[in-house]
Amino acid sequence: MESADVIEVCHLADPAATDALGRRLASQLLAAGDGALLLLRGELGAGKTSLVQGLAAALGIAEPVTSPTFALAQHYDTDTGSDAGTTALVHLDLYRLEPGAAADELFAQEEEDARGLGAVLAVEWPERLSFQPEGAWEVALSHAEDGEGRVARITPPGFTPPPGFTPPRSLPPAPR
Repeated sequence: MESADVIEVCHLADPAATDALGRRLASQLLAAGDGALLLLRGELGAGKTSLVQGLAAALGIAEPVTSPTFALAQHYDTDTGSDAGTTALVHLDLYRLEPGAAADELFAQEEEDARGLGAVLAVEWPERLSFQPEGAWEVALSHAEDGEGRVARITPPGFTPPPGFTPPRSLPPAPR
């Protein structure tokens, strides 16, 4: 995506496609500079953690990435190159927190840590926050209407929908 005036919609046939989307988003998040923010929306099982696994792999993280539902936050260090040992990803899951103050406080703490480390902050269940973070990429994942795979709607930072805008439905799957 070249500008902040589009939403990209893609069909994800399987977990490998979701992983690949995470890998592709990594380059865009890194281009955004230190402290890039990615908000991940979608019901349980929609593929949020699979997307973060692809993101982590592209950031040079070799350790297994799992949903931080019970830990709430995980910090992952890169394992490759001159940045080995540097935190490249902070993965936050707000699912178990009550909307409002508790979610806001944890987000603020982890966002400060991520920015200080120059790490990408990936947040699952951002709808628990009492505000919409500024400057965030957003990916909304849902089950495809035909039951085959998932649909990802990617919104870049700064997107302002024009009056009467309706987000596009799923694009057809890519040819194999």
